[in-house]
Amino acid sequence: MSQRRKFIKQSILGSALFLPGVAASCAQKEDKNPSTGEKPLILSTWNHGVPANADAWSKLKETGSILDAVEAGVRNTELDMGNLSVGLQGLPDREGITTLDASIMTGDGACGSVAFVRQIKHPITLARAVMEKTPHVMLVGEGARQFAIAQGFPLEEEILSPQAQIEYDKWKVTSQYKPIINIENHDTIGMIGIDANGKLAGSCTTSGLAYKMHGRVGDSPIIGAGLFVDDEVGAATATGLGESIIRICGSFLIVELMRQGRTPQEACEEAVKRLIAKNKDIKDIQAGFLAINKYGEVGAYAVHPGFNYAKATESGNVLIDANSHFKP
Repeated sequence: MSQRRKFIKQSILGSALFLPGVAASCAQKEDKNPSTGEKPLILSTWNHGVPANADAWSKLKETGSILDAVEAGVRNTELDMGNLSVGLQGLPDREGITTLDASIMTGDGACGSVAFVRQIKHPITLARAVMEKTPHVMLVGEGARQFAIAQGFPLEEEILSPQAQIEYDKWKVTSQYKPIINIENHDTIGMIGIDANGKLAGSCTTSGLAYKMHGRVGDSPIIGAGLFVDDEVGAATATGLGESIIRICGSFLIVELMRQGRTPQEACEEAVKRLIAKNKDIKDIQAGFLAINKYGEVGAYAVHPGFNYAKATESGNVLIDANSHFKP
């Protein structure tokens, strides 16, 4: 009898969740705006995110568009001659050719990306053109280059930057193909932002893994892997060894975990745990995630120590060291 009473009680409680008043009450409770978030807010990966954030913040104040902001921010990094992991100055593939990947997305589901593209100074702007001026999401290789020409993008001379040439010549001595991503050899700038009204956008751009096989594409241009944005929930971006991030659809996973009630930090930590479980030789793999929810709460987490990120708010633009699964 006691078991029967317990079953009836549970059934009544479960049914109550479907009553309009109860359901509305639960929804209101779950949608309560946490007091720990900040808006507007811009996050970007690694120390090159500090100047990128500065440009993004300036653009946000100028136009009021978070999409304009995340594009302008990473354009800064695409032009940074001291950065060997983003832009045409980045380290080349095994054949000595620099190829670029980029993606951009807004919280209403609009997105665009380019991959394996050559001679284009600002692949992030080309990705935005794919989003806004074609019915497609992704263009790659020669098709992306032809689209760029049709849109009036100038083609840059295909030569390595001076520092990239020096590094490539060193690599050719052994030509060892060992794709390791760590604090000394990371890639990508990923940027996500939220405006004062809760609109979200994100961008991601890279020259990819140094000395990769010609034609290799990582996570950065893949919507759901290197970047994912949803106004109803939040946004996430990734950095590190792209193959490891693709295997778990990392950025989409984080947004979905937040949709289910996880905080941005909890979601990033869970994504790292799943990445570790799905990848061998984890000692040679670095990957990190950044996330914002719709309230402006932040999360960041990496596989190994060394991952940092820039955070820009009304109170300033600071570089923060993220926590990691493995400790120093």
